[in-house]
Amino acid sequence: MRTIDLAESFQDRAAVFAIRGAVFIAEQQVPVAEEWDSRDLTADHLLARIDGVPAGTGRLVTGRERGVLGRLAVLPEARGTGTGAALVRAVEERARKLGLGEIELHAQTRALGFYERLGYTARGEEFLDAGIRHRDMRKRLD
Repeated sequence: MRTIDLAESFQDRAAVFAIRGAVFIAEQQVPVAEEWDSRDLTADHLLARIDGVPAGTGRLVTGRERGVLGRLAVLPEARGTGTGAALVRAVEERARKLGLGEIELHAQTRALGFYERLGYTARGEEFLDAGIRHRDMRKRLD
């Protein structure tokens, strides 16, 4: 069974950062200094569990009318289970609850199709972030 909740406790936050460390730092070789930032202190972090075991995470940074979905990470053993899509939907629902009308994200280009299937539209040119090609994407929350 999969659950997704706000990561509010110390243990939940530790699980969020362990997942991000495993996916972004260890697997994708993102420098530590580029992975963790000051927005982590004020952002909403969601934690997905499968059968009670932490499996994925996503972050929502809130702005005036737009939220920024970021740091979406699913551990290798949970990929292909729908956990990533469920996390995106949970972030969107959290944004709606906060009264936000749009979500922006910076998608790794290899993940464009994933986000397009969830209703996101790519904008602008490719750019490098942490040495990985990305595109800006947006979705209206109606």
